[in-house]
Amino acid sequence: MENELISTEQLVQLIETKNVKEIRRIFEVVPTIDIAEAIDDIEDVKQIVFIFKTVKSEYTADLFAELHPDTKEKLIAAMSDSELADIIESQFTDDLVDDIEDLPANLVYRVLKNVSKERRATINRLLNYKENTAGSIMTTEFLVLLDTLSVDEAIAQIRKVGKTKETIYTLFIIDKRRNLVGTLDLDDLIFAKGDEILSDLMNRDFVTVNINTDQEEVANLIKRYDLNAIAVLNNEDRLVGIITVDDIIDVIEQEATEDVAALSHVTPLEDSYLDTSPFSMAKKCVPWIIILLILGTFTTMVLDKLQDQAVFTMVPILIAFVPTLMDTGGNAGGQTIALMIRGLATKEFTPRDFLKVILKEVLTALIVSSVILVFSFLWFTMEQYTGIVGLNINDPTGPAMTIWNKQCWSMDFFAHAVKVSATVSITLFAASFIAKFVAVCLPLGVAALKKDPAIVAQPLLTTIVDVLALISYLGIATIAFTLI
Repeated sequence: MENELISTEQLVQLIETKNVKEIRRIFEVVPTIDIAEAIDDIEDVKQIVFIFKTVKSEYTADLFAELHPDTKEKLIAAMSDSELADIIESQFTDDLVDDIEDLPANLVYRVLKNVSKERRATINRLLNYKENTAGSIMTTEFLVLLDTLSVDEAIAQIRKVGKTKETIYTLFIIDKRRNLVGTLDLDDLIFAKGDEILSDLMNRDFVTVNINTDQEEVANLIKRYDLNAIAVLNNEDRLVGIITVDDIIDVIEQEATEDVAALSHVTPLEDSYLDTSPFSMAKKCVPWIIILLILGTFTTMVLDKLQDQAVFTMVPILIAFVPTLMDTGGNAGGQTIALMIRGLATKEFTPRDFLKVILKEVLTALIVSSVILVFSFLWFTMEQYTGIVGLNINDPTGPAMTIWNKQCWSMDFFAHAVKVSATVSITLFAASFIAKFVAVCLPLGVAALKKDPAIVAQPLLTTIVDVLALISYLGIATIAFTLI
């Protein structure tokens, strides 16, 4: 039966009873990630070592890559050099580099001591590439074929060395100077005639990245061109590695996590949520809260000035609508900024498409703001006539509900209610339009400066929209109640 499940308790029982046959069978029918999660909960590291001694290296190499960093650390510390060398020898270099980055210095030394001189040089080179670049996530275990080989010769070479490579589904064709001259899919090779030459079959229109290309850009290229793997070239345009689609899945998850954290104003976690201490969590949250608190000072300043304005003293009900104005503007801008950040992240558009995007969003903002204008006018009028908010037009210090009961059907009440509704509704129209306009300009502007728009766009949007909405409110209310 395929895709069986295995629990930690079942695995421990098999280890304690030395049921080697069943343990090996489990590795054939249970996904490696599920076995790794069960092993992570085993407290006795000797039992974990027993599994690695019992199961074939072709399984344990993948298993080791899936284990939690803490489990890897305990396992390396408990193993002999020869046992450690067996695991390392079976791992792909890019997976081994990821493991080394999470280990303390003394264990890194043990790992590097048990690899060949050539492989150690490769690991050190990968560790020295800039973080989050193509060079830092590439693998050096890939298959290259000379462009002068025949199909039969190429297939023979794949059979000879293909098992030790990360992927054979995309073949990379080089010339004698190790310049990448083409790519070839495995299925095209298999169905070709045996005496055909690779240079006649290969695809010369291929996509590559530089070792310093950002990993997010690599992910976008693999997605755009539907690739299984992409070639990585050094600054001399020589082929030095490849990035496979399974590595890109990890990148996509990492980038998505960072974007969500940035939108929520939290510094991304380095470890998993459950492995992060409350103190570390607090350190991630506090800086953004302090920054937003400082930015909120501008809104506080404007609100303080509003209290002193004659129009708000004369018509105090206007103050009741301030939270609605700020919330609606923030919500309208938040919708747009989410679309902008998503579109920039997926390369649906770039800062160069500013005019196209701004035209589309201006038209959208006009439609949305117009609907808000009509609905809010009717809604706020209803609120005043039903007493949800009290409109006292004669005695600002008296009980609003009592006055409402006496005057709600008078022409003075109607005129005043309409003027209040119109003032707030027109301000909402302006606030929504401004919010959507700013929500387009900010991310595109930040992206044009080569920065991540998710980090700074949302806090700036909130501050700008709140301040402009309150200033607009003051101007419109002044015109409505003192000049008209």
